[in-house]
Amino acid sequence: MTVGSRGDVAPYAGLADGLVGAGHDVTVVTHARFEPLLSGSAVRFHPIPIDPHAELHGARGQSLHRSRTGPGKLARVLAMARSLAGEMADDLLRAAQASDILLLAGSVAPLGCAIAEGLGLPSIGLNLQPLHPTGAFVPPMAGVGSWGAPANRAAGHGVHLALAHVYAPAAQHVRQRLGSSSHGPWAQHRERERAHWPVLHGYSPLVVPRPGDWRPGLDVTGYWWPRVPDPQLPGALRDFIADGPAPVFIGLGSATVPDPARVSDEIVRALRAAGLRGVLQEGWAGLRATDDDMITIGDVPHSVLFPHLAAVVHHAGAGTTGAGLRAGIPAVPLPIQFDAGFWADRLVRLDVAPRAVPLRRLTADGLAAALKEATSDPGHRRRARALADRLATEDGVTPVLEAINRAVEQGR
Repeated sequence: MTVGSRGDVAPYAGLADGLVGAGHDVTVVTHARFEPLLSGSAVRFHPIPIDPHAELHGARGQSLHRSRTGPGKLARVLAMARSLAGEMADDLLRAAQASDILLLAGSVAPLGCAIAEGLGLPSIGLNLQPLHPTGAFVPPMAGVGSWGAPANRAAGHGVHLALAHVYAPAAQHVRQRLGSSSHGPWAQHRERERAHWPVLHGYSPLVVPRPGDWRPGLDVTGYWWPRVPDPQLPGALRDFIADGPAPVFIGLGSATVPDPARVSDEIVRALRAAGLRGVLQEGWAGLRATDDDMITIGDVPHSVLFPHLAAVVHHAGAGTTGAGLRAGIPAVPLPIQFDAGFWADRLVRLDVAPRAVPLRRLTADGLAAALKEATSDPGHRRRARALADRLATEDGVTPVLEAINRAVEQGR
């Protein structure tokens, strides 16, 4: 079960495919618009009624742009999620009633746990970010760096409390329907923590090492790579790549911007100032540019496209960050919101990106300077290639299979 944007779904589609390959019957429960991610696979699909694209482009979604700070934007998106949570509770419950175990993304865990407890089913958390409190760093959704160990941990508990608050009414509705315990969401969370509820994290420990102060049951598995239904580049894109030096990818994923034309213009001017060709992914931001040295594309699997590029410029979402590292190419992160600052900081710390260029401060000159450094310093590519070679040896699916076996055995 997962909710959110494409980046909140694609890794789980890949994981589900791996679990099916190991003999399990798997259903992905998420927004209907993402069903094509499972095209051609044996994974089942159960849609829920909310369209995240429509929500982000509606009045509530556009209000996110009025927040200049990360915490302010997080507060707005949590309020939006709380208003939508009740709309999907019944669909999640129907999917769960046909299941033996629930695998829950962090974005839906409080509601999914209420369903699992009410139905007497085992459950496992599957996170794409390090959401549990730690003294090692600020929670990715709240900021970057460290405020000191006590403040970092306090902020981590605050993020958990905020997420529990989002789902509190919907979780209470589920408990009433199932006749289960009426304990509040925070009390339920504490019970799971005391019981060492298993939570697996789908990113590499080479990128974010497991914090030493995490409790038992919190493990980092390695990435869950998205499925690739069609491993071929579109013909026009293939021809463009072959027609000159390796281009640079620019994409903002599922993020939206208030003025797509201005952002597109700054990006094109930066690429030309750096002497680089560009592949702009339209995405939900609506980026566009077409000329002899630019091409605009729709959805193309990153694992197919990125190995042909000189560098990637992206919004620093967890999935796109991992895809760039997997391809072994330098990056210039343009963090926009939520956990993007965290992943951008990781890229800089790994020395595969010269620096981050936050989108709210984007200028053609600033981006051009970062692009020149990323593509002209061979050290960035060398370090990215070395890290990619190590990532290729990791297996993120097997730890999930082992956790499923343990959870089912303990539930008997």
